[in-house]
Amino acid sequence: MTEYEPPRGREQRKQDVLGRLRQDEDAWVATASPDGVPTLVPLSFLWEDDTGTLVMATRRTNPTAVNVTPHGLIRVTAGHTRDVVLIEGEARIVEVADLPAVTRDAFAAKLRGWRPSGPRWVFLRITPLTVRAWREENELSDRDLMHTGTWLI
Repeated sequence: MTEYEPPRGREQRKQDVLGRLRQDEDAWVATASPDGVPTLVPLSFLWEDDTGTLVMATRRTNPTAVNVTPHGLIRVTAGHTRDVVLIEGEARIVEVADLPAVTRDAFAAKLRGWRPSGPRWVFLRITPLTVRAWREENELSDRDLMHTGTWLI
């Protein structure tokens, strides 16, 4: 028989999610083309507490950037299979020059100096609409932490 840790309360889960978003460097990003072809890629990210958004960079011509252009829908997963953070949100393309310098600097600081620059690169600013988090089956019933962009806690 599998023994699970006791389920975390929703407030603790929210704090754990924010901690992961502040500390992790990479996440899986899923988009789909207008004709439904899925794309799943790992991207590095920055979480901005003050805006409540994720910031990622990719090449302008990569499927991830191309796929968010028509509708903006995106799914991001951080963590591992025994500690999942699942974010569904809206992404918008931000030109490198249009991203505030403080955000570019924070992105580079988090990612050990990597600074996407030039016309080949764009940033994605992702506004979470839904956030779910769970570790095991005993946390599934309270996994919804954000709905329609508002924290439920």
